[in-house]
Amino acid sequence: MPNQYPRFDAAALRELCAGLARTSSVPPQDADILAASLVDADLHGRSTHGVSRLPVYLQRIDKGLVDPAAQLVLERPRPGVLLADAANGIGQVQSFKTVETLLDMARENGTATAVVRGSQHSGTMAQYCNHAADQGMILFATTDCEPAMAPAGGTEALFGTNPLAASFPTGKGWHIAIDMATSVVARGNIVAANRRGDPIPEGWALDKNGEPTTDAQAALMGTVLTMAGHKGYALALLVELFSGVLSGSSLSADISSMYAGPERPQDVGHFFQALDISAFMDLELFTQRTDALIDRIKGSRRRDGVEEILIPGERAARVAARNRAEGVPVDPAVIATLEDMARNRGLEPTISAIA
Repeated sequence: MPNQYPRFDAAALRELCAGLARTSSVPPQDADILAASLVDADLHGRSTHGVSRLPVYLQRIDKGLVDPAAQLVLERPRPGVLLADAANGIGQVQSFKTVETLLDMARENGTATAVVRGSQHSGTMAQYCNHAADQGMILFATTDCEPAMAPAGGTEALFGTNPLAASFPTGKGWHIAIDMATSVVARGNIVAANRRGDPIPEGWALDKNGEPTTDAQAALMGTVLTMAGHKGYALALLVELFSGVLSGSSLSADISSMYAGPERPQDVGHFFQALDISAFMDLELFTQRTDALIDRIKGSRRRDGVEEILIPGERAARVAARNRAEGVPVDPAVIATLEDMARNRGLEPTISAIA
């Protein structure tokens, strides 16, 4: 389990990942952005989107399926509107650059909205939302992704797990951070279980014939179940409309899989909307009101056996604080893969566990 894995210094992990990215012709600054994104996921306990993803990203770059040095193309047809073409570049890099421009526009206009087309898988949406909250802003983010879920009553994968996210600054030292797939579980958890050879819990997925399965491989050949049945399906459709239809990207059924069908660009779409809190009320007042809401929730009557009511984002913030102090836990098999890649690319990996 992750907490039992060896722990590594976050800065050393970032340097290893950035060094590997540079060997695939990723410009140094962009390599740093990609590495920071991956390590941030592991730091917050989201290992399904962490450094374990780097090998497949680099494989796709090396095959010519992703342009490592793509130039982001930005258009501003109206005040507060940003159209971004990722030009088949690295998802995390192009998304971060889009969000940076979007936040500047929101400071000018009070709010600003961006759609991104021609992108790739871009990691966790929470990282962009937390980045905005660090600056006293609210960011709402969605992305479509490779097909994994069927509509309610169907057996054909037409939607990705299509996450949506938003973060809100507080005075507690951490952000309220909502980042959730519209599936019952993130597909990355099934990918990780399949890599380990572990079964998955009942209620996670259907096989290709639409039958319930606990076999991770069969689940990957079938579909992940939507959260809350038809409600999750409706949310997945909402994300598809924002991220895929509105951006002009491929719709999710046409998005290429990073793993199962990696012979063409993914053409993923993203949607971001930023709000400058100070345009609506004083930031200090906002955090006071948010903190009061948090206190009311956490002080409410608990069910028997429940020690604490947690706020979305609170657990991840605690995990990140521990991992910053003690080191980031990473599966030894993932580290071994990264070290082998480094040696094969003429690098001398120097990373070692600190705990």
